[in-house]
Amino acid sequence: MEAGNHIGFIVAAYAAAVAVVGGLTAWVMLDYRAQRRTLADLDAKGLVRRTAPARSGPALERAKEEV
Repeated sequence: MEAGNHIGFIVAAYAAAVAVVGGLTAWVMLDYRAQRRTLADLDAKGLVRRTAPARSGPALERAKEEV
């Protein structure tokens, strides 16, 4: 059995694998940018994550007024 008989299938399989991995990589990168943008928007509005340190009194009052 010679590899030359199957070279078309081998090349197509590698091309499909590269396309799938490339597509998934692009998807993850785009989603990462979108999530970072969303977090920046929320941070600009004054909302913080639960793991963030507690706010001081004036900042907390200002945050309550914005909501």
